[in-house]
Amino acid sequence: MKKSLVTLFILMTAFANADDKTPNNAATAMPASPTANPPVANPPVAKKIHTENTINGGHLVDDYRWLRDKPNPEVAQYLNAENTYTDAVMKPTEPLQKKLYDEMISHLKETDVNVPYKYGEYFYNSRWEKGQQYPIYNRRKSSLDAPEQITIDVNELAKGQPFMSLGATDVSDDGNLMAYATDNTGFRQYKLYVRDLRTGKDSGVIAERVGSIAWANDNKTIFYTVEDEKTKRQYRMYRHQMDDASAKDGVNKDSVNKDGANKDGVNKDGANHDVLIYEEPDERFTIGVGKTRSGKYLMMDISSHTTSEIHYRDAGQPFGKWNVIQERQQGMEYYVDHHGDEFYIRTNDKGRTFRLVKAPVKAPFTENWKEIIPVRPDVMLSGVDVFQDFYVLAERENGLPELTVVDIATGVKKRITYNEPAYSVFPQINREFKTDKYRYSYQSLVTPPSVFDYFVAEHRSALLKQTEVPGGYDASKYVSERVWAMAKDGVKVPISVVYRKDMKKPDGSNPLYIYAYGSYGASLSPTFGATRISLLDRGVVMAYAHIRGGGDMGKPWHDAGRMMNKMNTFTDFIACTEHLVANKYGARDRVAMEGGSAGGLLMGAVTNLRPDLYRAVVSHVPFVDVMNTMLDASLPLTVGEYEEWGNPNEKPAYDYMLKYSPYDNLKKASYPAILVKTSFNDSQVMYWEPAKYVAKLRTLKDDKNVLILKTNMAAGHGGASGRYDRYHEVAFDYAFILTQLGVEK
Repeated sequence: MKKSLVTLFILMTAFANADDKTPNNAATAMPASPTANPPVANPPVAKKIHTENTINGGHLVDDYRWLRDKPNPEVAQYLNAENTYTDAVMKPTEPLQKKLYDEMISHLKETDVNVPYKYGEYFYNSRWEKGQQYPIYNRRKSSLDAPEQITIDVNELAKGQPFMSLGATDVSDDGNLMAYATDNTGFRQYKLYVRDLRTGKDSGVIAERVGSIAWANDNKTIFYTVEDEKTKRQYRMYRHQMDDASAKDGVNKDSVNKDGANKDGVNKDGANHDVLIYEEPDERFTIGVGKTRSGKYLMMDISSHTTSEIHYRDAGQPFGKWNVIQERQQGMEYYVDHHGDEFYIRTNDKGRTFRLVKAPVKAPFTENWKEIIPVRPDVMLSGVDVFQDFYVLAERENGLPELTVVDIATGVKKRITYNEPAYSVFPQINREFKTDKYRYSYQSLVTPPSVFDYFVAEHRSALLKQTEVPGGYDASKYVSERVWAMAKDGVKVPISVVYRKDMKKPDGSNPLYIYAYGSYGASLSPTFGATRISLLDRGVVMAYAHIRGGGDMGKPWHDAGRMMNKMNTFTDFIACTEHLVANKYGARDRVAMEGGSAGGLLMGAVTNLRPDLYRAVVSHVPFVDVMNTMLDASLPLTVGEYEEWGNPNEKPAYDYMLKYSPYDNLKKASYPAILVKTSFNDSQVMYWEPAKYVAKLRTLKDDKNVLILKTNMAAGHGGASGRYDRYHEVAFDYAFILTQLGVEK
């Protein structure tokens, strides 16, 4: 279902960041090799227990609903049987998997240091050490030459754990205390701790299921949000205060007790002595807390997919009432930053591409909003970063991201320029409010991640670091392009393409790989991925389709691919594939596609619509059981997602969603070779969706192409948490793709 903005695995899988040096030979055009469908034992057969749901005049038959019963030992037995079958099918590819993995590691600078950033008296940084699965976070006081102090070594947190993810972190303004949250299951339920950076001692668990964190300016009061245990919606905000003793010795005397008693009321989330500040009753909305870059205000963001509301208070006065900037209005979004006596507000109140206004802090209501930048139909205002002397606009124009720096005193605007046809640019960590420079990162399909400082007064960028890619990588050997496909309704859809110059064949016989996402208004950024070299150096042409439903062309692009327009997402992808084949980027019979989560929905829908168009499909944690999931309001995220997909309890939405739901549209037919991947502890798309999909498809497909399900029994939505484990997963996927496309070297 929903992307995690985290979002990232979903999007970043396509641009996995790693690895190696590869052979310079591509396979010639050929049908899939004999090992593409090796003779192995019969696949497991899931038992059927007939279940039927009658709603809106329709009948949803679900013979595999029993797989939802996670505690049932038969469920794990079935998933393990599928894993055993998958291992048998993929066993002939093990030498290729090892070769790919070794290539990826050869392109990875295993010991590396990121560019430090300044916050308060310290320079903060992270680094990697060879052989370590996780990063090490550290800082130096006053100078980069000062001794290193390790703040958090994630490798230490991960000892004895099958999974480890570091969630939200925040350091108090005086630099003494660090709040951090960890998840050791993959279910994205994070426990909150506070570490005294003077002693290295940790508190007990302060709260569970924590999402966002923000310190008040007194350096001992922390605000945090928690999620509902069942729906996984961030719905409550609490205030926690470290007492003097706990601040001194690093021990939290208010840590969790068994009954969760709270002298200010009952805290059902397990935190003792923490005060409930706000609870959001509307299940469409989630909440988050943060602090403005100026350090002056705490902000609580309450938002759904279409509507937002911001509450604020002075960060120096953590006790008392929170004020609302503008009460929510359905369909109106606004986001706030602070400067002096004014709030800078990005809002869609006058148009879907957003405008920028400012308002006095003392009276920030809509009647006092003064326009700075108007709505521009062809330019999406996607973000604003405000500093003491300037602000930076994050925009999207013609499907590409842009950064524009504006001098507050003079109003002079300067857009940072780039010279590649398809690229990505992102704000980096910019914690200092009073500064003369802005840090950003740039990369493309051929240019490794590069960190720059932009000096505002001089209008120039200075390169601080470009990620080193060992193993003989030479960017000049590769070319990226931006091409446009014509959708079935005449709309032009952008595609980013990359290939090795000396391996793209004019007759169009190359193997072709195409990836997309296309949901939630998320842009598919064409970033660098060193793992990709292993495919490019084997002659694979790789393409990334920026289809409707995503945000590549602004909010209207999202609108054109959600709710009752969702079919555009799928037909756009098909049009992109046909355009690439027609223009000889790849062979008609050598096309593979890949997508994850909502992109897995894309894979399932497109496979049902055009199974003839693809030779192989890789579908990660796919949202394929649309109807059953969206009809179950007790599942995580469902109610909030009514504004993305529709509410199938309403007949028009039911009828429309039923047209594309992959699980419900499986039929007796020939299908491509399919690899489906999931995780037992996935909290976004429950493991049973892909498991049910594979079980049902096995009974219907009338071809001999491979269909395999691989379940990570100790991970969540993003797969394995350690970097080396991730490379093994990518090598597995690439071996499947290459084998199916007839590339075995």
